[in-house]
Amino acid sequence: MTSASDYLASPEALEDLRKLNARFIANFIANDVASHDAMLHERFLYIRGNGARVDRIAYLEQWATGFDPDVIVYWDTRDELITVIGDVGLVRATNKYVLRHATHQEAGMAADTDTYLYVNGAWKCIQAQITPVGSGNEPADETVISVYVNGVLQGGRG
Repeated sequence: MTSASDYLASPEALEDLRKLNARFIANFIANDVASHDAMLHERFLYIRGNGARVDRIAYLEQWATGFDPDVIVYWDTRDELITVIGDVGLVRATNKYVLRHATHQEAGMAADTDTYLYVNGAWKCIQAQITPVGSGNEPADETVISVYVNGVLQGGRG
């Protein structure tokens, strides 16, 4: 049996975090509260792009209806960077989105940092933080790893 320290220093730990990031996004697209709840640490905290702190209960309530494929017509994940330091995993990626409004569409990007803690043999997300991406800081299209159009995975990993 592999020790926790051996696992945390292995490529397998990085791959497990990559899979969790894909699941995180798939849960968002599907509004899958149960699957997402299972990923979260009991002391989870979400920090919005405006600095507001949202506790676990309120976050999961919002998760149930956070994605509407008629409004969020495009969503991609790109520029993923994963780091493991001790028993902490940092999963960073940027999401590009296109929102459909009554009279126009609006595109934007947000950088996400999800912090995982390895406890009792599993990764649990203890904090998620979103930061709007300013003009000139957008990661290139070549870094895209998954694309959803109207809530349907188009390719890449999901």
